[in-house]
Amino acid sequence: MITKPKYSLKDIVLYFLRLGTTGFGGPVALVGYMHKDLVENRKWISEEEYKQGIALAQLAPGPLAAQLGIYLGYVHYGLLGATLVGFAFILPSFIMVILLAIVYKLYGGLSWIQAVFYGVGAAVVGIITLSSYKLTLKSIGKLNPESFKSKWLLWFFFTLATVITYITEQEQILFFIAAGLLYMFIKNPPRLRNTAIVNSVILCQISFWDYENPILLKIAVFFAEAGAFVFGSGLAIVPFLHSGVVTENQWLTEQQFLDSVAVAMITPGPVVITVGFIGYLVAGFLGALVAALATFLPCYLFTIILAPYFNKIANNKSVSAFVEGITATVVGALVGSVIIIAKRSITDIPTLLIAATTVLVLIYYKKIQEPYIIVIAAVLGTCIKLIQSQ
Repeated sequence: MITKPKYSLKDIVLYFLRLGTTGFGGPVALVGYMHKDLVENRKWISEEEYKQGIALAQLAPGPLAAQLGIYLGYVHYGLLGATLVGFAFILPSFIMVILLAIVYKLYGGLSWIQAVFYGVGAAVVGIITLSSYKLTLKSIGKLNPESFKSKWLLWFFFTLATVITYITEQEQILFFIAAGLLYMFIKNPPRLRNTAIVNSVILCQISFWDYENPILLKIAVFFAEAGAFVFGSGLAIVPFLHSGVVTENQWLTEQQFLDSVAVAMITPGPVVITVGFIGYLVAGFLGALVAALATFLPCYLFTIILAPYFNKIANNKSVSAFVEGITATVVGALVGSVIIIAKRSITDIPTLLIAATTVLVLIYYKKIQEPYIIVIAAVLGTCIKLIQSQ
């Protein structure tokens, strides 16, 4: 039962505007801030409402923190609350990445910028390597014989997706859907009335555009596809962006793509906001705006559509099985992309040392957040390049 809110719509919008401006640390940290601030301290949201939001964010595609924020805005203020909270949460980091993109585009060819991102790129490889490992453990299970035996099919999907992504350097959306459907039919076959859910996913895929589009429309379609297949963590979008932006469309170079991920790491708010930086490099401000809106639109739509029927959907074992299968393949694709990026970005001993040190620091000094590591790596990269140039 939804209780009368203890806060106004303005209160929660301002809260998410502040969180989007100062919230560093990635999706896990952001959802932790929401629980501490909104559930424990201010008591605006009940524990049950928060848990429902987390469950919905994990069940449906979309970056975890953004989707949870949209759901919490929806809880007491419906569609208007979800819309305003979503914009408030995303807007600050969007503005920041646009400003960084302007500087990058103006001065990206200068040696000092290249020196900065020399170290930053290596640190990002370390960050996404560890993140992909943690996401694997969270999404599938621990790396032990018991997990391999009990969840062998998920591990098979994961491994196959890793290998396919590494070999083809492309996202295989149809494979992801096929894996989800196969796992669903093996684990919890749906009743006839549930097939509408599956059909909607298939129709969504069939409706993708195949012909040559003007650049903004092409950006909109591509980033909407990417946003529709981000499960649990913003980093899950990396394989889709990498193959589409670098390999297929050749909008960015490998280094520019890595720099885009780095920019997302040093700005607050959702990691997925890297799409704004990429969009700006491809087609200016309109490209950034279209890329950001297209990426977050699926997340927003899934939340407002599923929220009223959450309890029924959450208890549907067939839907949960489909999500499990597709998540295993998406995480596998992420690992494959990390291998590709690492192979091309770790070019010498200094970059290898920076990447390895980043992983060790994040493992043994958990209080140090990624933005600080990125800044230190930038300084190291600059120093190394200065020494090499002398």
